[in-house]
Amino acid sequence: MLTPATRRKPGPLLLLIALLALATAGLCAGPARAADGDVTWTVRTAANGYGDDRSSYSYTVNPGGEIKDAMVVANRSESPLELTVYAADGFTTGTGQLDLLTGDKKSVGVGAWAHAARDSVVIKPGKSAEVPFTVRVPANATPGDYVGGVLTSLKQADDAEGINVDRRLGIRVKLRVSGELKPKLSIENLDVDYAGSLNPFAKGDATVTYTIHNTGNALLSARQSVSLSGPFGRLRTKAGDIAAPPELLPGESWKVKVPVHGVTPGFTLSATATLTPLLTDASGTTTSLKPTGSTAHGWAVPWALLLLIVLLTAATIATLLLRRRTRTRRKAREDARVQDAVEQALRERSE
Repeated sequence: MLTPATRRKPGPLLLLIALLALATAGLCAGPARAADGDVTWTVRTAANGYGDDRSSYSYTVNPGGEIKDAMVVANRSESPLELTVYAADGFTTGTGQLDLLTGDKKSVGVGAWAHAARDSVVIKPGKSAEVPFTVRVPANATPGDYVGGVLTSLKQADDAEGINVDRRLGIRVKLRVSGELKPKLSIENLDVDYAGSLNPFAKGDATVTYTIHNTGNALLSARQSVSLSGPFGRLRTKAGDIAAPPELLPGESWKVKVPVHGVTPGFTLSATATLTPLLTDASGTTTSLKPTGSTAHGWAVPWALLLLIVLLTAATIATLLLRRRTRTRRKAREDARVQDAVEQALRERSE
């Protein structure tokens, strides 16, 4: 799929948000429109000693090592096509997709180590061209995983919008530099928030938020689980299935928000989040690593129930006070009648 990126010509500010999709197995083409008609091209990995039908480039290389490979670019349009070729570092977007830095951004990993044999390629209609590239890993490169891509780019002017549109199509490069691999994920900023119900006898909902931080040197995803408990570990409630985060590059973070329903308000609330890191090797085999967890504490006060208790207590006290006052008045009236009777008897006796 081609990726549009934009660079503004002098005029009103306009930003077009670009989406980048990396090539998958076989051919993957996307249309880019030029002034003289439709322009379409595809990219794929070259068939060589690394494989005949690869979905992307994947290498393991020692520090100071070198990799030579190639990309095949095919022109599917009816006019000659000139494309810029370059490499760029990868990063995970806020939607969990892998994207590549634009040509004006500085790369420090794969984008800085990979270089095409030529900066541009001209392809005749219906023809294809093989573009060799070399990946040279510095001798002092830190062991671990790096992700980037080899890109083809076509820049076109859009006079109607006053912008330059950059259409990109590329193939992912995953590179593992040999050395001690330290896969590690950490849970940061764990927090729990409880929201009760207006029904004093109903359970409430809680929201658990945290950040997954890849603090190791390997590309990692994870299985996630979240549970809540009340005082002394009782009243335990588990969250439902939680989607796995995208594979995070070393140093990247991913924010997670987990709703938990049917939580019993026990005044205090403990939230425990657990991650089981998932490491995928070059063959595509995924290994589950040692789980890591974190716990945070919050409040789950049953305000509706407390309010009901307060109201019932107040009503009970008011009833008792009213009864006491009634008894006091009744006794006072009885005492007054007795006193009147005594005085009346004394008067009659005196007479």
